[in-house]
Amino acid sequence: MSVRRLAPKELQPASFTFAPETLAWAKAQIAKYPPGRQASAAIPILWRVQEEHAGWVSEAAIRAVADLLGMPYIRMLEIATFYTMFQLQPVGKKAHIQVCGTTPCRLRGADDIIKVCQSRIHHEPFHLSKDGNFSWEEVECLGACVNAPMVLIWKDTYEDLTRGFASGNPSKPGPQNGRQFSAPLGGPTTLKEFT
Repeated sequence: MSVRRLAPKELQPASFTFAPETLAWAKAQIAKYPPGRQASAAIPILWRVQEEHAGWVSEAAIRAVADLLGMPYIRMLEIATFYTMFQLQPVGKKAHIQVCGTTPCRLRGADDIIKVCQSRIHHEPFHLSKDGNFSWEEVECLGACVNAPMVLIWKDTYEDLTRGFASGNPSKPGPQNGRQFSAPLGGPTTLKEFT
């Protein structure tokens, strides 16, 4: 577990305003919950705000979501800083890469992927590349250990990676070696016929 803090004041925008379509969507989410349970919509609304505002949530955005839900700011700050799905500082415009650093991924080459990120983006995580297009971080388990090593770029997972992933050629999400989902290489070996 790492310490998660809001971006420094100099990186924070002065204010936040919901886009009209986002506000309408958020109100529809809130309406799904019984009276007094509006706070249950906090995560989906915060996620939508992050998606629509350069891939991160500012302090002003966190406060606006809290106001919309009638929640104390501290409760919304607790949510935003607890869940690693929320980025608390500016991220790359084209991609924010989350590299799984747990044991299965490390054993199968995550160190090489981290080295690529360090050399091509920035030596330290949570920093933007010189052009502002890319950022990276190391995260705990992304949940596809059988397909290690893997990264998450925005919402898409890329699995069974090698250093070649950094070649710049666009790849489809999922396994990069022809594997179907989490099946063994070469395809399923059991339960192939229905009886």
